[in-house]
Amino acid sequence: MNQLLLQQDTSKELADFAHIKEFAYKKNTTIQLNSFNVGPMDCIGIYYVLEGKHNWVIGATEHTLYPGDIAVILPGENFGGKNNILNIGSLMWVKLNVQNHRQLIGDWSQLSKKERNALEQILSVNKDLLVLNIKEAQSLFFDLKYELQNAEVGFCTRITQLLDHLFIIICRQLIRQNHSRRDFPTTFLRLEQTLRQNLARQWTVEEMAAFAGMGTTAFTEKVKNYSGFSPLNYLINLRITEAIKLLKRNEVNVTDIALAIGFYSSQHFSTTFKKLTGYTPSEFRKNNIQTNNLQP
Repeated sequence: MNQLLLQQDTSKELADFAHIKEFAYKKNTTIQLNSFNVGPMDCIGIYYVLEGKHNWVIGATEHTLYPGDIAVILPGENFGGKNNILNIGSLMWVKLNVQNHRQLIGDWSQLSKKERNALEQILSVNKDLLVLNIKEAQSLFFDLKYELQNAEVGFCTRITQLLDHLFIIICRQLIRQNHSRRDFPTTFLRLEQTLRQNLARQWTVEEMAAFAGMGTTAFTEKVKNYSGFSPLNYLINLRITEAIKLLKRNEVNVTDIALAIGFYSSQHFSTTFKKLTGYTPSEFRKNNIQTNNLQP
């Protein structure tokens, strides 16, 4: 089978696909030293192993991949061969340009905006788990190769559908894999830790569910059964708990506290805080300071 390397701006096959930076099929018959250097990815790369054993660095972790394995490398992640070596074997890959690191799937996609956002969230919050075994991806890569090389009627639509399908099967497999290796209490504790460390972020239920590797409906039910709260109400409780800690430090401005823990404004924070504690933030701070001053 002929090897193939298509690159944007130099390959006529990609003239209609500004979002495809590179598509390649490579068969390597010898170990190549200093030819696969580790460096940051400036796009999203999806690599599929056809043959061989490949030792790669992805992010800060070393991975060993075998036939049927797929690796998704997000923008900004380090990627390359361990010790900069390209191993013997066959690979196919596609690199896709991104508009920004949060919008991984561009407007070229035929998926709805809601579906794209869900897939992007699953990829982003599970970025350390994006090495998967997905043998069915092989046929998608060869179909992409065929469509790009032959440009038959309808090939633009077909290529878009194949790329969408590739993202879908990656995210579905990621969720299934997460389900099989995680019990929910452990996942919940990991999620809570992440939420506490990123309270300023405007978390959605979809993002939290993606972190847990679950669909939103199943995730919401699990959280309610486990904590007694809906996911968003649980997040609000975490924010108020943190606010109580910060309000005990008189030097921290109430507005700064509100923004630091994810509220849109001090008024929104004050209303929510009073609803859950019976005090406004200022009243709570005043009472707390007076109590502390009375203590010996």
